[in-house]
Amino acid sequence: MAGLLKPKAAYELISSLKEEIDVPIHLHTHDTTGNGVATYVEAVRGGVDIVDVAMSSLSGTTSQPSMSSLYYALTDDLRQPALNIDNVERINRYWQGIKPFYQDFMNGITAPQTDIYQTEMPGGQYSNLQQQAKALGINDFEVVKKTYREVNELLGDIVKVTPSSKVVGDFAIFMIKNQLTPEDIFERGAQIDFPESVVKFFAGDLGQPVGGFPKKLQDIVLKGRKAIKVRPGSLAQPVDFEKVAKELEEKIKREPTTEEVLSYVLYPDVFLEYEDMINKFGELGILDTNTFYQGMRTEETIHIDYGVGKKIIVRLNSIGNADEEGNRNLYFTLNGQAQQIVVHDMSKKAKIKTVMKAEPTNPRHIGATLSGSVLNVLVAKNQVVKKGEPLIVTEAMKMETTIKAPFNGKISHIYVKAGDVLETRDLLMEIEPIKD
Repeated sequence: MAGLLKPKAAYELISSLKEEIDVPIHLHTHDTTGNGVATYVEAVRGGVDIVDVAMSSLSGTTSQPSMSSLYYALTDDLRQPALNIDNVERINRYWQGIKPFYQDFMNGITAPQTDIYQTEMPGGQYSNLQQQAKALGINDFEVVKKTYREVNELLGDIVKVTPSSKVVGDFAIFMIKNQLTPEDIFERGAQIDFPESVVKFFAGDLGQPVGGFPKKLQDIVLKGRKAIKVRPGSLAQPVDFEKVAKELEEKIKREPTTEEVLSYVLYPDVFLEYEDMINKFGELGILDTNTFYQGMRTEETIHIDYGVGKKIIVRLNSIGNADEEGNRNLYFTLNGQAQQIVVHDMSKKAKIKTVMKAEPTNPRHIGATLSGSVLNVLVAKNQVVKKGEPLIVTEAMKMETTIKAPFNGKISHIYVKAGDVLETRDLLMEIEPIKD
């Protein structure tokens, strides 16, 4: 996934597998390091049956190697793919015209990143982690890559594919934002609430890594929680799909499709969030790509087909100035009729509630570990809690952290509520110690 497989190693791996097993060999790699086509050529020589490629205009770097480049690299080879290269180039030109619409999602990589041989970061994660770091105020991605490498070594150089690669990325971002070193993890780990993905990894929820877990670090992260030592799937309970369908029907107020039930079973929070967005904004799939991602320009007219023989013509006449709350009036002409709507301008900075900062030397202060928001406050003022009891759940770019009580105590103050926006080390609550 990171493009770490080198050409010679590809030949040795594939040829050895072909000697031992009688099933098709399917090879997938990203081209982040720039050796993708050379690796595939050697894999072909070794007898590989299937390789994953991308259209040339969408290939290279964190994507897959180029289809047409591999085709030409195998010229005069008996195993050259039987492609109509003229059709390939025609399709290529189409995607070359589409690609600029997605420029905002590009990662800025224009050349091979050979340091990935040391970092071992999967190509798909490279782009996602880059955006996650920027959203959290980390603009130097070299620092992220360095910390990623350190975390990978801490974890025992694990196999990094989804979701194990996310564990490494979450841990790295967490360390950077909290100014932690590997030494700090071992020295102060007992007082640190680690990201939920890291806790679940060490609890065995992702399975058992080759060579096992680093025992000392596992004990620090789990803080007494018992880890499972079997395949996680073996502990999963059978799903009652009829019961789930009824539960989902109550939530979305209509009969769900089979696909929606499956989506809800696999990703309940994500599906419900998607459903809320559809209910709020409608079916956005009918919009053209440019309008969907960039929005309409003033005095622009678009035609929207929303059914057989059904079309609306929309013209954006003008956009009003944002008020103090960040709302704007938009003036449209819809099928010749004047329309006015009010929208919230997301580019206008939200008002962040100003809260005190947690004092790192004060054990009574419970502070935010990352910039983000409060998902859930699990305790109330004056509530007595035990050491390790969950107090609050925060979220930063899909990275959840459950902050637990550092000792037995009583909640004396709560400064935040669900939905509040946070900065790193904002004071969330105070807890007074009580004797056992």
